Amino acid sequence: MKILAIGRNYLDHARELNNPVPKEPVVFLKPETALVKDNKPFFYPDFSKEIHHEVEVVLRICKVGKYIDEKFAHRYYDQLTVGIDFTARDLQRDAKEKGLPWEIAKGFDGSAPVGRFIKVRDIRDVHRMMFGLMLNDKRVQEGNTIDMIFSFERIIAYISRFFTLQMGDLIYTGTPVGVGPVAVGDHLVADIEGETLLDFYIK
Repeated sequence: MKILAIGRNYLDHARELNNPVPKEPVVFLKPETALVKDNKPFFYPDFSKEIHHEVEVVLRICKVGKYIDEKFAHRYYDQLTVGIDFTARDLQRDAKEKGLPWEIAKGFDGSAPVGRFIKVRDIRDVHRMMFGLMLNDKRVQEGNTIDMIFSFERIIAYISRFFTLQMGDLIYTGTPVGVGPVAVGDHLVADIEGETLLDFYIK
């Protein structure tokens, strides 16, 4: 199982970080050790002082595929949820300034909490789907998949050119505007269409 993630997939988020709007999906990977399941807590690491939350829709791949045609890509995921792409922003900024890879800022242990999965067929329209994040009972991020620069199908088709997709692979599909810092003691609750799928604390 592998975790693939897409950066800068919402226009307002790219702008809030002063990043250029991509012409192709920006892809990076997280190791399986990044996953946090079952609403277990996220433990704030000692190597960063600036961990940011990024709430995202997460797709679960349901069949093996390579060089998938975009028009058939909807057949390759049947469940989705919300997840958090935790980012060590200070480490990422330092790596970018030096022109270095920034995997340690994105793929560290625990950096990918993932919620309870729901079936795609139970959602009215995955391409007009609201999702968001509450931080200590305050709404800090809210997005709609209609605002994605690259659709789920475009992402799957693009990724499958480079990586064979396998059953159980996860794809984090990008975050909307509103990313920000977390601290020990914070309570994070993420939802899709008002249904809570992820609920955990920072320790």
